[in-house]
Amino acid sequence: FLDGRNPGDTDAGAHLWKTTNCMDWLNTKEPASVVYVSFGSLAVLSKEQMHEIALGLKASGYSFLWVVRPPSSKGEINSEENLPAGFLNETSGQGLVVPWCHQLQVLSHASVGAFMTHCGWNSTLESLSLGVPMLVIPQWSDQSTNSAYVAEKWMVG
Repeated sequence: FLDGRNPGDTDAGAHLWKTTNCMDWLNTKEPASVVYVSFGSLAVLSKEQMHEIALGLKASGYSFLWVVRPPSSKGEINSEENLPAGFLNETSGQGLVVPWCHQLQVLSHASVGAFMTHCGWNSTLESLSLGVPMLVIPQWSDQSTNSAYVAEKWMVG
């Protein structure tokens, strides 16, 4: 999949949530012009983190694709209702917020120029393999170590 030699190799496994078709949206963007934002399937951001990321994305002026998971039965807050008031309307021409997308396809897309990530190992490997620079916001576990390698050792973030 990573080298693109097999056009039929477009999926690497099962999906936890319904996949959205954000590829059409990415196809409308210039090369390396989109910031892809995803914090994996386990990391839970605080409401304050959600707001700061939202405000930063809006202020940056860059196009963005942000995966914001729906709330779970565990009371997680990674949901659209925890974004700043009016954010979705105010950024509708700039960004796309989706509940899920196929990360490997997104990172493989020519329009993606940066990846804001929690630095989980899979996300780190996928981004490294595809040459997408990372903006790292580690949350827990090995993510701090991974982010240190990305930013300080390998200098790709």
